[in-house]
Amino acid sequence: MKDAGINTVRFYEPGGKPSQVSTVVSDLYNQYGIRTIMGHGLGFWDFPHANYADPHFQQKIKREIYQMVKMYKNQPGIIAWVLGNEANYSFDGRVNPWSTPELDAISNARDRKLAKAKIYYSFLNELAQIVKKVDPSRPVGFGNGELGSIEVAKEYAQDFDFVGILIYRGKSFGNLFRQLKSRYGKPAIMIEFGCDSYNAKTEAPDEDNQAFFLKTLWCEVEYNTYENKGEGNSLGGCIFEWNDEWWKHNQDDPKSWPIHNTEAGWSNGSYYFDIEAKNGLNMNEEWFGIVSQEPEKEDGINKRVVKKAYHTLKEVWEAEDKGPVCDWR
Repeated sequence: MKDAGINTVRFYEPGGKPSQVSTVVSDLYNQYGIRTIMGHGLGFWDFPHANYADPHFQQKIKREIYQMVKMYKNQPGIIAWVLGNEANYSFDGRVNPWSTPELDAISNARDRKLAKAKIYYSFLNELAQIVKKVDPSRPVGFGNGELGSIEVAKEYAQDFDFVGILIYRGKSFGNLFRQLKSRYGKPAIMIEFGCDSYNAKTEAPDEDNQAFFLKTLWCEVEYNTYENKGEGNSLGGCIFEWNDEWWKHNQDDPKSWPIHNTEAGWSNGSYYFDIEAKNGLNMNEEWFGIVSQEPEKEDGINKRVVKKAYHTLKEVWEAEDKGPVCDWR
């Protein structure tokens, strides 16, 4: 990471062993100059699913946020906090649904979605206040899928310093930075974006398209920072992801984890190079890393091998101090 010019990593959650977490955060910073954005998923991907309208659940999360920030606020490697991870996708009930009898009584689907958004972002704002009280020295943001319901966040979650955006629009963010400026008014860290390195159409690894997509995306991140020609509201980004996750296609089957699965799990036409795959399924969750791993192990760890995207991004990051390498016509 240091050799490539990476200066920040994002952890979705700190994990259950604080001493080990502190060691990782400390070593990354002290040995390599790499800082950490520490996050908390707010239970969204847990089971049973989070219910953000449940006072008991809210109190549980508040305790966890308080404890997390108190535990790690003295780590100099921590650069920011991020709360949540795509929970706005639950407002319409299609992903990890949650509700109350009062919400269910709202017959209009749009009004019901808006009511959930108000509950969620109001709760988020309470969490932001907790973070700032415990650690007033660092910025805090929330993780949002695209710009969904961002106008509600603008009204009900004003105590945040930035929004962390998770987004998969192919090789471009499109008008996102302009829309963000008008609809929310605060800057963004692109906390999750990327491209997999498997071509579901040809059924073969495809490092060329991954490298191309990631370079164009990073150039847009850079273009929209305050010193460049774009909207001036980009604070940087965390590419998804460092290395391939072989466990992801079937998380409930440990026997499958040592196998690099090639089955696509969902469809996204913005990744046009393989959208013509069977049934339109072209997104391969186990192939998003800019570093791969091999079946052979060394000291009990699968060997890591950098992909073309790693070298491409390294070239971009190394050149940033010498002048722009992106085509910003």
